[in-house]
Amino acid sequence: MLAAVEQMKLIRRGVAEILPEEDLKKKLERSVQTGKPLKIKLGLDPTAPDIHLGHTVVLRKLKQFQDLGHEITIIIGDFTGRIGDPTGRSATRKQLTDEEIIYNAKTYQNQIFKILDAEKTIVRFNSEWLSALNFADVIRLTATYTVARMLEREDFKNRYESNLPISVHEFLYPLMQGYDSVALEADIEFGGTDQTFNLLMGRHLQEHFGQEPQVAITMPIIEGLDGVQKMSKSLGNYIGIDEAPRDMYGKSMSIPDELMERYYTLVTDVSMEEIAELMAGWQSGEKHPRDLKMNLAHAITTLYHGKEAANQAQEDFIKVFQNRDLPEDMPEKDWPSEGAQALPSLLVALGLAGSTSEARRSIEQGAIKINMEKVDDVKAQIEKESGMIIQNGKRKFCKIN
Repeated sequence: MLAAVEQMKLIRRGVAEILPEEDLKKKLERSVQTGKPLKIKLGLDPTAPDIHLGHTVVLRKLKQFQDLGHEITIIIGDFTGRIGDPTGRSATRKQLTDEEIIYNAKTYQNQIFKILDAEKTIVRFNSEWLSALNFADVIRLTATYTVARMLEREDFKNRYESNLPISVHEFLYPLMQGYDSVALEADIEFGGTDQTFNLLMGRHLQEHFGQEPQVAITMPIIEGLDGVQKMSKSLGNYIGIDEAPRDMYGKSMSIPDELMERYYTLVTDVSMEEIAELMAGWQSGEKHPRDLKMNLAHAITTLYHGKEAANQAQEDFIKVFQNRDLPEDMPEKDWPSEGAQALPSLLVALGLAGSTSEARRSIEQGAIKINMEKVDDVKAQIEKESGMIIQNGKRKFCKIN
């Protein structure tokens, strides 16, 4: 195990806050002296089935701790997911069904092991201890915190001041997340910067139950491909870690220039020294931003698909977008049903859009081409033509059988 001071150097990369940092140093020093790994926790509510690069910012930091010899526990919030985290919400979340939670949880487990070592990762479900609490236990838990303190949370405060409803069960969410840390006796809990309140609740409850309080480590929330909003599947500005190499590479080429350094730091293994050199070359004009972005896209694609697939994705990108050719391995699709098809529905049926709303956005933005001709009418009815090529943006193509 590395010395505590060396571990701290590695841990600080890309971190937003360590609360409190002095406690982390003490925990690391004790871990080195005793040879006992720290217990590190990350909670994931299975509210959506796919993990994107935004989620990997935290997961990659956990992998770093794992490589340093510490114990990583992923808590799947099958119980808390029934409420839904109110963080950053202007309205009460829709509660998920048991079927949705089970499906999403399985998908999460499959995807997180693209980053974490499956053999060294503990996966627990918080229904294990939260469903065992009786009503008296819940009352005792709520008695540890005041409504006034809850209303200090920015999202609750804004909703209260705007006369927007706050359901009582939403106050229970941070208490339940904090209780996860008690059940686990966690040394460290991770989350995004929007999770600071919930992470500190874990410290509060651990002290109440006579445990040594955990250290809260927050990671930045990365902006999506629009460069403004946080990465989100619902906003369509995401790069999914399960996406095909060509799609992953192509989407990565859409990262805004001003976010390249942030992406290099938070979602790749490129050293800080190399990142500094690349950015200095860009600022001085010695390096073209396109070349830096191609290097970034290759690094991201390599992480999830390997170097060979990343090389092929890069070759395809150069051929299609720099040489204006069509890809050789374009997927061939059957016409979905008899007769003319409404364009948004057709794009979804052919796998060129994830939903009709996403398809409409693509059409309105001028991203849809049929046989290299732009189609920007969302009401267009498309007749079948064998061999026709339908394209969404710069990365998605298909040929009709």
